[in-house]
Amino acid sequence: MSLLEVDGLSVAFGRHRRVAVDGVSFALDAGQRLGIIGESGSGKTVTALAVLGLLPETARVSGSIRLAGRELIGLDEAGYAGLRGDLVSMVFQEPMTALDPTMRVGRQVAEVLRLHAPGRGNARTRVLEMLGRVGLADAERVADSFPHQLSGGQRQRCLLAMALINSPDLVICDEPTTALDVTVQARVLALLDEVLSAERAACLFISHDLAVVSQVCSDVLVMLDGRIVEAGPVAKLFSAPEHPYTRGLVATARIDQVPPGQRLPTVEDFYRREAR
Repeated sequence: MSLLEVDGLSVAFGRHRRVAVDGVSFALDAGQRLGIIGESGSGKTVTALAVLGLLPETARVSGSIRLAGRELIGLDEAGYAGLRGDLVSMVFQEPMTALDPTMRVGRQVAEVLRLHAPGRGNARTRVLEMLGRVGLADAERVADSFPHQLSGGQRQRCLLAMALINSPDLVICDEPTTALDVTVQARVLALLDEVLSAERAACLFISHDLAVVSQVCSDVLVMLDGRIVEAGPVAKLFSAPEHPYTRGLVATARIDQVPPGQRLPTVEDFYRREAR
C-alpha cells in the first residue's frame, strides 16, 4: 500500500460545475518525491488542496484519496484537522501571505506543536532547533520577528520549518521557490532535500519550473486542463517526452539549446495541433 493513493479524483466548482481536476490518479510511496508540472490553471494546486481538504465549500469532489490507508473524501473538518501538521503538511507558494502578519514567527511555528504534540518537550526549544535546521543562523531573532521584518528567503525557511517541525510523513510543496531569487532558491532547495532525507518524508512537489523539479524529484506527473497527460521517472520523461504538450514544456525549458533562428515550441502550438 502506498502512503498516498489518489484514484479518479475530480473537482468541479460553482453552479455550472466548472471542472478543474478531471479523473486524476497517482500513488506516492513513503520517502518518494513526486513532482507535478504544468502551466497555470492545469489543476496542480487544486489537486494538492483536495488532498489537504482545503478547497472551498463550493467545490464538488469525487473519486478517492487515501492517506496511510484512510479515505479522505467525505472527511469532516475535525478529521482533517487531526491530519494536517501531523501526518501531512504544506509549504505554500508565497510566505508573506501564508504567514500571519500579526504574529511573531516563533509563535506561528510553535502553534503546530501546541495543536499536534503538546506533550513533546519545550516548544520554544524545538522551534529554535528547527529554525536552525533550515539554515536560519540567528534563530532567536527570527523567532521573535514579525514576517515583514524578514527577507523572502527567511520567510520561506520559516514556512519550511513550520511544515517539518512535527515530522509529517508527507510534505506538499506548492511552488515554494517562485518568489525567491536564484541564489536563495538554490539554498532553500538544498535545505529541503537535506531535511526531507533526514526525516524520511515523502514529498509532493508542485512547480512549473522543470529545472527545479529535476533537482528535487525522482518522478513527475504532467498536467494539462485538469488531467494527467504523461507520467514517469524524471530522467526519462525530460530526456524523451512522448506527449506533444510535454515536448513543448521540455523544449521551452531548454531555451539555451535552441539553434539560432529556430522558433521555440509553445503551449499554444500544442492547442493548435489538438484543434486540427
